[in-house]
Amino acid sequence: MKILATAIVSILFCVAATADDTKMSDLANNIIFQKNCAKCHGKTGGGRHFAGPSLRSGKAADAPPDELRAIITNGKGRMPKFAGKLDAGDINRLVEQIKAAKK
Repeated sequence: MKILATAIVSILFCVAATADDTKMSDLANNIIFQKNCAKCHGKTGGGRHFAGPSLRSGKAADAPPDELRAIITNGKGRMPKFAGKLDAGDINRLVEQIKAAKK
């Protein structure tokens, strides 16, 4: 019984340790992000020099979800609008991943 408990605790620690890596890779594994966003924001959302800002920064991750949805939907500055290109579910998933990707 003690061995089983030790094994379970070990598994939980491994899952917790990889949670941060998973957050950062969610954007990298999202086909919608790769097709529509990675060109400017980088493959992992880290931003690109002279292009889109980091989506893993505190500024992006700390923005209210409604503000992020509005920016993705309507565009802002040089960012194009994605209304009509992405459905509400895709936009919501991107917002969730941006919020989770904070460094």
